[in-house]
Amino acid sequence: MHTSMTGRQLTVLLLLLASQFMLAVDFSILNVALPRVADGLGFRAADVQWIATSFALCAAGFTLLFGRLGDTLGRRRLFLVGMGVLGAASLLGGVATTPEVLLTARVLQGLATAAVTPAALSLLTGTFPEGPLRRRALGLNSVMMSLGFTGGAVLGGVLTDLFSWRAAFLVNVPIAAAVIVVALVVLRETAERVVSRLDVRGAVLVTAGLVALVFAATRFGEHGIADPVGLVSLALAALLVVAFGIAERGHPNPLVPLGLLRRPTILGGHIAGFTTFTMETGLVFLSTMYLQHVLGLDPMQTGLMLGAMGAGAVLGGIVGPRVIAAVGVRNTAVGGLALQGLLTGVLLLLGSTNGSLWLYGVVVFTAAVPHTCAIVAFMVAATSGLPDREQGLASGLATMTQQIGMALGTPALSAVAVAAGGLASLGALRTAIGVDAALVLAGAVGVAIALRARRPAPVPTTPARA
Repeated sequence: MHTSMTGRQLTVLLLLLASQFMLAVDFSILNVALPRVADGLGFRAADVQWIATSFALCAAGFTLLFGRLGDTLGRRRLFLVGMGVLGAASLLGGVATTPEVLLTARVLQGLATAAVTPAALSLLTGTFPEGPLRRRALGLNSVMMSLGFTGGAVLGGVLTDLFSWRAAFLVNVPIAAAVIVVALVVLRETAERVVSRLDVRGAVLVTAGLVALVFAATRFGEHGIADPVGLVSLALAALLVVAFGIAERGHPNPLVPLGLLRRPTILGGHIAGFTTFTMETGLVFLSTMYLQHVLGLDPMQTGLMLGAMGAGAVLGGIVGPRVIAAVGVRNTAVGGLALQGLLTGVLLLLGSTNGSLWLYGVVVFTAAVPHTCAIVAFMVAATSGLPDREQGLASGLATMTQQIGMALGTPALSAVAVAAGGLASLGALRTAIGVDAALVLAGAVGVAIALRARRPAPVPTTPARA
């Protein structure tokens, strides 16, 4: 078994890691700059949240569809088209003069993210065979996801303070162009395309259901858990997901073979991924509220403090594959979540003075290590044991879990804090942090139960290849 990368593998890895970092940055780079974006373009107060929500709805809602399209149309092609759209959308956002143009740019960025992320992940797993090399590559990929998300806050604060919020968009343009040029040279298709008729009905149902779910969570985050629009949207999401499950059972070439979801590694891995992404994203939001509203830090100072998470993520990505090799995927996922939950609970000791900054920095740095280890375990579990022709589907499912978790974390914990007293209240933020810690520990229990069974259920055969 090969334990060292070839020159081409290393080049492909660096290219895909750069794209992953760029996509993760896009999710969070505008968070600390939203007030200035709103003032600069004249957003109404009620509409500011759509700058983030429009991106999240598209990024989360369309990932499964685009992941499956990668199997049929070609992952390299989807990656290149998506990266081109991302660059163009970023340019549009950077020169926007009205709220409508900016929101259009964010929608396009979300769609591009939904296309590029599963394509990049399936290209990565197709480039590296199962074993140490793939675990190492997935560990570095996990670093880029966490580092990009937390680094986006840092970069957004720095660019906004030194230049303008427009720089947060425009910085993507040359990076996207460079990635496309290199990709044209080094990327190859990692599997033959699958010949099958696209499950259009399933695609429409699951996409609409995911969009409705994220929209419901957003409404709850803004208006509380009793918001009637949010409740209706949540009920609609549930109906659409049930209808999707029924439709998949009767389709000869389903978008998602339901037998795949019954595999213990797939189920347990996705529980771990959803839990850690949702709660860590929510913690970043609560941290921003604490640092700015309670301690009075400015955007740049807030971003720099959040950088402690990014530093911990780097360490976690390095040790994660080694931990998996030593104790296995199950123990890494369960232990990573348990430590993340316990360390998050320590943040309940935060006070209202700057003397708490050292406690905050140490805890979030330390907690980011097991958090990233859990991500690596999730990625390994979600993409293992499947043929190359199924990696687009597996990557689409993994990306869907990631994007939905990131989209739901902020509004869910925001709703808890608002109900407990408001986002500027230390007591309310502590309540939300406590809920975060409890849910991560519950996720650890769920993963432990799901991964007890080690024999995978059979996966239905896939359509013939070209």
